Amino acid sequence: MAAGGAPQFASLYVGDLHPDVTEAMLYEIFNSVGPVGSIRVCRDNVSRRSLGYGYVNFHAVSDAERALDTLNYSSIKGRACRIMWSQRDPSLRKSGVGNIFVRNLDRNIDNKALYDTFSLFGNILSCKVACGPNGNSRGYGFVHYETEEAAKQAIERVNGMQIGEKTVEVTRFVKQDDRDVAPVKYTNIYVKNVPPNFDEEMLKSMFGGYGTITSSIVLEDAKGRKFAFINYETTESAQKAVEELNGKDLRTDEQKEEQKEDEEPALLFVGRAQSKAERARELKKAATAPGTQARQQGVNLYVKNLDEDMSDASLKELFETFGTITSVVAMKDEKDKCKGFGFVCFASPDEATKAVTEMHLKVVKGKPLYVGLAEKKEARQERLRQRYQPGAGMMGKGGKDGMGKGMGK
Repeated sequence: MAAGGAPQFASLYVGDLHPDVTEAMLYEIFNSVGPVGSIRVCRDNVSRRSLGYGYVNFHAVSDAERALDTLNYSSIKGRACRIMWSQRDPSLRKSGVGNIFVRNLDRNIDNKALYDTFSLFGNILSCKVACGPNGNSRGYGFVHYETEEAAKQAIERVNGMQIGEKTVEVTRFVKQDDRDVAPVKYTNIYVKNVPPNFDEEMLKSMFGGYGTITSSIVLEDAKGRKFAFINYETTESAQKAVEELNGKDLRTDEQKEEQKEDEEPALLFVGRAQSKAERARELKKAATAPGTQARQQGVNLYVKNLDEDMSDASLKELFETFGTITSVVAMKDEKDKCKGFGFVCFASPDEATKAVTEMHLKVVKGKPLYVGLAEKKEARQERLRQRYQPGAGMMGKGGKDGMGKGMGK
């Protein structure tokens, strides 16, 4: 990397680390380049397991620059590490300036090959091929340049070029919130809040007038509540049924009279049938909306180390003595077993604080619970970055002849 591209501080981010890599290992590798000031492998606050990245801080910018040039993508415990300058200003990462998206990558292209291809056009701040849990490439990657000009040149020169066995598509990276979403075409719809006597005959009578139904089914959940799926021959029929029937009141006069004023009426819901992944994305988006974030700040708790048999009801039972619970969920896997964590949302910060005080480290079914305030992934990562920034007392001064006082084991 050219010296002109180096920042005026000597801090490097080291990512894609093997879980067993320690500060001592990194010290031995990086101190061979120049005197290291401090090292930190970032770890989970509770389990102390490595998060797969860390920071190496040199005394001199020139040493950090040499480490970046000579050690980037070198193997540490069998994994190629990814090194880049530590960006203290999050606005640079989030702005999207100089960031490009590379699609249709050959599955054999790794981080180093991607870096070597795109480093011809300018100083790269970060470069990564997206990989699945097994480490295999997903076929796309990201390159973040220091300048917008370098990104434009890369797009012009590499878009449509063959890399490996595939012709890649290179475009400006667009954040998900800024992308144009094409209208969704669908024929399958989901129906809930139907009457207890709802059956196939009633379904076809209610929905058959909007178009030809190719298939339909009425099901019942564990609580005896009925719901249905209906597939139309055309998108237009499905959209018309949703438009006309969603929100329709199917309650009897008796049910309307029994309706409590503070309860929301159970009106008919008719909408596009969604996959499990789509529903999860929508729930996440709704939970992280600005209004929701402000409303839930300080009352939404994250609970970890739960037993695999934990259900929503049993999780609520554990915490309901501390106050009014507005929502509770024990996260489940595809086999309907608890993933080991969940969320409990209280109506007030005082109730949440009491729950944390009483329940944190309490042993439930042989496991000590972790209970803390829930926070967005971005906020948690930023907190960890700030905590482990250079000069935060990570490790004492060191040099070539010793590791220095205070380095973690």
